[in-house]
Formats: sequence, C-alpha cells, structure tokens
Amino acid sequence: MKKIEAIIRPFKLEDVKIALVNLGIVGMTVSEVRGFGRQKGQVERYRGSEFTVEFLQKLKIEVVVADESVDGVIKAIAEAAKTGEIGDGKIFVSSIETVLRIRTGESDDSAL
Repeated sequence: MKKIEAIIRPFKLEDVKIALVNLGIVGMTVSEVRGFGRQKGQVERYRGSEFTVEFLQKLKIEVVVADESVDGVIKAIAEAAKTGEIGDGKIFVSSIETVLRIRTGESDDSAL
C-alpha cells in the first residue's frame, strides 16, 4: 500500500476529486495548508501599500491506495491539477505498513 500526498492549488480540488472518483478512489483527506517553493510568495497591494505574502494557500490531498493503483492515481492527479504555471504543486508517495478500519476491524487491503 502507498500513501499519496498531493499539494495543489485550491481551485483545482474539484477537478482532482472527479479524476480520483473516476478511478474508483472513494476516500480522501483534504487539508488547508500554507507554503512556498520556487514561487517564493507573491506581492499584493492593499489600499495603496504593497506587501509580500510569503506563504501561499494550498490544499493537501491524501489518499492510500493499493500498490497496483499508484501510477494511475499519480497520473490522474497530475493531469487534473496542472495549469502549466509555477506553483502547481507536488506529489509525494510513501509506503504504508498497515491500515486498520476502526469500525469493522478490517485491516490492510480490505480496509481500503
């Protein structure tokens, strides 16, 4: 099993959600996060004054999938989240040792 974490632009959430549902992914966690990468923030104006927003608002999507689904999920997220501009985000993949569904006691692949 693998955990896929994707940092994306907030307005791309619906596109990514639809892409994952179309692959049969039925559960995901979404968190509001702030950060910066090569974008290094942005300059904004408010009442004639300029100020720098260093940490930009992003969303983090987390899904846990079977090993054979990883490539398809990564491709779907990347295609749905892409705008072609700097700041589109990143996708991270890590191994999961075990999963337990609290309600039923199911574990590992049957818990997904």
